[in-house]
Order: sequence, then structure tokens, then C-alpha cells
Amino acid sequence: MMSESAEIVTEGFEDNFADSLSFDDAASLASQQDLGDSEADGSGLEPVNVSRGGSASTMGSMMANPPSVREPIVKMYMLKEEAKYTHLKTFRIFAGTWNVNGQPATESLKAWLAKDSTPPDLYAVGFQELDLSKEAFVFNDSAREEEWVKAVTHGLHPEASYRRVRLIRLVGMMLLVFVRSEHNKFLSQIEAQTVGTGIMGKMGNKGGVAIRFDFHNTSFCIVNSHLAAHTEHYERRNQDYSDICARMQFNLTQPPLTIHKHNVVLWVGDLNYRLSDIEISEVKALIEKEMFWALMEHDQLKRQMNERSVFKDFKEASVNFIPTYKYDPGTDDWDTSEKCRVPAWCDRVLCKGDSVSAVEYRSHRELKLSDHKPVSCLFDIGVKVIDEDNYKRVFEEVIRKLDKLENEFLPSVSLSCVDLKFERIKFLEPQKKTISITNTGQVPCQFEFICKLDEKEYCKPWLNVQPSLGFIMPGDSYPIELEIYVDKNTAGRLNSGEDSLEDILVLHLDGGKDYFVTVQGDFIPSCFGSSIEALCNMRGPIREVPVARLVDLEAGSPSETSPEDSFSTLPIPKEIWLLVDHLYKHALCQEDLFQQPGLHSEIEEIRDCLDTGMPDTIPGQPHSVAECLLMFLDSLPEPVVPHQYYQSCLDSCTRFELCEQLMSQVPEHHRNVFKYLTAFLRELLKYQDDNKRDPKMLAMIFGGLLLKPKPDEAKRQNNQQTARRRATFIYQFQVNPYDG
Repeated sequence: MMSESAEIVTEGFEDNFADSLSFDDAASLASQQDLGDSEADGSGLEPVNVSRGGSASTMGSMMANPPSVREPIVKMYMLKEEAKYTHLKTFRIFAGTWNVNGQPATESLKAWLAKDSTPPDLYAVGFQELDLSKEAFVFNDSAREEEWVKAVTHGLHPEASYRRVRLIRLVGMMLLVFVRSEHNKFLSQIEAQTVGTGIMGKMGNKGGVAIRFDFHNTSFCIVNSHLAAHTEHYERRNQDYSDICARMQFNLTQPPLTIHKHNVVLWVGDLNYRLSDIEISEVKALIEKEMFWALMEHDQLKRQMNERSVFKDFKEASVNFIPTYKYDPGTDDWDTSEKCRVPAWCDRVLCKGDSVSAVEYRSHRELKLSDHKPVSCLFDIGVKVIDEDNYKRVFEEVIRKLDKLENEFLPSVSLSCVDLKFERIKFLEPQKKTISITNTGQVPCQFEFICKLDEKEYCKPWLNVQPSLGFIMPGDSYPIELEIYVDKNTAGRLNSGEDSLEDILVLHLDGGKDYFVTVQGDFIPSCFGSSIEALCNMRGPIREVPVARLVDLEAGSPSETSPEDSFSTLPIPKEIWLLVDHLYKHALCQEDLFQQPGLHSEIEEIRDCLDTGMPDTIPGQPHSVAECLLMFLDSLPEPVVPHQYYQSCLDSCTRFELCEQLMSQVPEHHRNVFKYLTAFLRELLKYQDDNKRDPKMLAMIFGGLLLKPKPDEAKRQNNQQTARRRATFIYQFQVNPYDG
């Protein structure tokens, strides 16, 4: 099927590998400089005071050593009475976004950040493609970060003093928030998070970064995202948006806050939605006539928002500026490259919340270094400001009311359901059910799911309960969402019969009794999470294997039932062969293979196809098949190179003859899989001119999947030096002939 490459690697490769990527061992894997870092960038800005402002600080001073259970209940009562002690005050917010295409910060940003006569009260500045280097993609380490932070700092409005609130970066996405110095004491509860939506939901070349904070008594969430590219991939962009919303959680509170649980949400970024169903000549003609409203009828984002597929309840100001993409860098000329991209409004600013009004929405064509133009939107936002005297009066009334209630009543609740049954649970396909807890008593109550005797967690790892604790006012009901999700960490034990989808939750009321909730589910076995040895001993698809037989296979008992059913074991799992063979036949020239994610719906279809039969062809686009292969390898309970050989592989990674000798000791089926995969990678690299695949990037991706430490050692082994050595080991087999 595949021919071999004859290139030989000598002993200095590991150093060359490191040098070519300029990796810095001391670099942080997640750049999250916060308040105390403000002076490190040379700006001279003071760090923001993180002590709580407004109601939080007032409450702290008024409740000397408050009982831990009582403070959240007091907050709930105070929230209900908020109108009695707050008033709206308008603040000017600048929200901006720019895809800088990996360029250095050689232009002043004042034309973007300080264009207006009045300085804003707060800046939210987002960048995409800050750094396009390999080290940024692989290790989230960027040399460009510092220079762009300085450029922003020097570009802020000169008629006000600003302090940096927070910086968060994931690969090329960076978000900075600055606040005027006189407002800093009114900011509290500051937190930043990231979500990567790249391949396997991990890689951060696409995804989102966010910063949340409370300003006076109003909660803000600022999101900066870079969604999937290319005109035809609008469904993938929709999926990226949904993934960011589902996975972005802020843990300062319990239950965690999501993006939509904030009073104000500002979403900036290269959202990458394009113009559809219109020729480029017509687009340019309408631009010349400034008929932007006509072009907006073809705008994918507007269409998807109108269909309520994405950004539900978000708003965008009228777009009255020319498209911001794609230009020849350094000019105002539309793209003249071979691809000749259709102009589009990729770069957007959206908002959500009450008392939020857009003042001016514009692009800034003066800045020319990128193939995108920066965009900004000025907002006037009504913020709830606290009147301290009124707050004190309401607070004292709440405390007196609580004292009386707690002396007279005990907490009690009722549950809408105490026995939940989930049907047909599949690998990586979550199912959710909701129960309600109703406070039937006369006092507020706190509930919490607690650990059972001799257990460290309150539920099994395949079960998630949100929220796991909370507070309910008298007469109110609280929805509890229970989700079963079988992933690579739990599928193996379920396939082997070591675990089952059964659990009992203990719901504890503070000052009251315990309640019990039973959770059960039917798990549909999958080849994902099954061992290489077990799969090599299965003639048919896993769905046709009796559960008892599957348990025996995973336990290492491969004996068949009857002579006529016996067969020689497969050299490699048929599922791996099907996936790789499909890519070999259909995707050797596919750009961004193993880097661009697939679609969730297609991946689920491929999983079912592998679990239920031997198809003539694998469904889905090449990127979905490629991601499915990576997910399959990641889910193996014992990696392709078994754990016992892991350290020896790292130690021998610089010499191919030692690597080859070591692989000869690996069990036969594992060795066959390794040989098959590395032969495919060698074949793939023959088409580099077409698929643009970098051998070292492929080595990094597959090194983290084929070579893994034992689970209890994973955290200790998760560093850049170890990742380089894993990649070096795989690289040896990519560029040297290997017969196994």
C-alpha cells in the first residue's frame, strides 16, 4: 500500500527539533497574566485593586465572621431587593477586535484605540492570529505577546489614566481589559478562562478566551473568539460557538458561571462568517455603491442569527463600513492572491444585555499591516451603582428577617424525581435529564450533593451534576441537570465490565435531612475505549459481541465458543485499518489534515459505523475521519506503545537504531498498529506540497497519542521537554524506513 522514505536521521535530531521551534522550557503553558503583572510590560500601569467593591465589600464589613452557609442566602435576599439600593449610571465601553495575521506590532494603535475625543471608561481589546508560529500552536508560547501588549498600552487614550485588569491568551487569541484608574476599586470577582475548539476539542488555534468581572453591581463577560475558516464551513463555526458557550465556565462561584449568566456580554473576534450565494464582482460593485444593506442579505452571520442557530439574544449595531477582509497586507487593496478571497465582514462585535446601546460601530482602515482591518464598537452601558446608605438599611432588614425565620422553622424540600433512567448511552454522546428541588419550608435552605461513606467524590466520573450545591428561597424550585457523558477516561472500564452506569447520589440539606437519587443508564459498548488486543480478537463489530464475551476479551481470555466460529486474530484492529485506509485513499492531499477539526455530527456517524459493521466507505469529510482516528487512539486504555516502554522510548529518542530495537520488544498487535500508522505518516508527508503538513507538527500530535505515561504520572510528565522527546521518537519513524 505504501512505499518507504529512505531519509536517515542522525543523533543530533532532538536539539535540531528544539532549535527549529525555538521552544522555551520556562515559558508558561497558559499565559494568564493578571492584575499583578501590569508593570512587567514596561507600561508603568498599576495593578487593579482586587478587593471587592460595592455590595461585596459592604457585606463583608457588616457581617463579622458570618456563617459560611448564611452569606450566600443573604446575597440572594439582597439580589431580590436590588432595586431599593441601586441606580443606573452610564459608562462608555470600547470593544475592539483585530486579526493581525501573525505580524509584528510596527504601527501605532492610536488610530484604533484613541480615535474619539472622550476617553472610554473601559477597554476590551481582542486579537486573533497574534502568533502563527509552531511553538505558539503546540505550546501556547508566543514571543509576540509582549510587543502587542506594549502597543495596546501606548495606544490607549492619552487623556485618561488606565490600569490593566487582566490579560488572557490561547495560542493566537489574546484579550486585554483596561479600566480607568478611578474605577478600579469598583471591579471585583475577576476571572479569565480559555476554550480550544481545535482538533479533539483541545488545540487552541481556534476557540475563545474570556474575562469576567463585576463592575459596581453589574456582571460583565467579555469574549474574544476565532472561529473556523472558509466560506463553506459555517456549520463548523456554529459548532465552535456552541462549544465555547458550553465549555466556558468561571469557577469563582458555585455553581460555576457560564457566559450567558452575566448581565452584560460583549463578544468580539474574527468570527469568520462570510458572504454566500453572490459573485465577487457583484460584491465589489455593491461595496463601491456603499449598499452594505444589500450585502448583509448574503452575510452568513446574519442568516444564522436570524435562524437562531447562533448568538441567540445577541445584537449587532448596523454595519455601515466596508468589509474588513481580505486585503493585501500593507494596502487597502482587495486580495490579489491566487485564491482571490471574496470580501467579507469576518471581524465583528456583538452585545447582549439590558441597558446596552451601541454608539458607533466602525472599522479602522488606517491600520494596514494585516490582511484584516481592525474593528471597534463604542457602547454606552447602564451599570447598577450602589447607594451605600440604602444598601445598609436593606441589609439590616434582611438580617432581622433571617434571624426570625431561622429561629422558627427547619428546612424541607421535595424532589420531582428520585429515580432516573438513561437509555442507550453512547461514547462521547452526552445525555441530560433534569429534576427540580422545591423548597417546601418557610426558610431559605442550602443543598449539596455529598460524598458517600469511604468515597472521595459525590458521583462517578461519567456523571456530572450542575449545580452540585445551591440555595433555594421558600416556595421556589431549583432545576438540577444530570448529565451522563462517557469519554476516553470512562469508556474502557464500562466496556470491560469493571464499571456500570449505576450510582446513588446523596442530597444533603444544611440543618435538614438527606435525600437519595438513583441514576442508571444503558451503555452501548463501543470500539472507542476498547483495547487493541480485544479488538484484534473480534471478527465482527463490537455491537454484535455479547457483553459476557466482551468482558472476557478485555480480561485477556480470547478463547472462542465453537470451532466453526474460530478465526485467526487480526493483525491490527479493523477499525484502525478502516479509518487509515479511507484517509490514504481520499485525503493524502487534504490541507490541514489532523489540524482542522471535524463536525460532531459526522464523528458520531463514523463512530456508529465502526461499532455496527464493516462499511464499504467511511462517512463524513476527511477532517472528521482524521479527528475520529485521533480520538480512537486517545481512547485506548493501553496506548499503542504500552506504558511499560514509555520511559525507554524517551531515553532512546535521539537514535533511530535504539528506537527500532525498542519497538521490536513491544507486543505484536501494538507493534503492528505502530508500524501501520507510521507508514501512513510517511506516505502523507510525500504530499507535503499539496497538504501543507509539517513533519514536526505531525510528530507532536501523534507523539502525544502513541506515547503516554501511566495516568497517575500524566501530570508530572506534562511539560515541554517531555513533549519534544515524544515527538522526536515519532519523528524518527516518519523519516526512516521501518519494517517492524
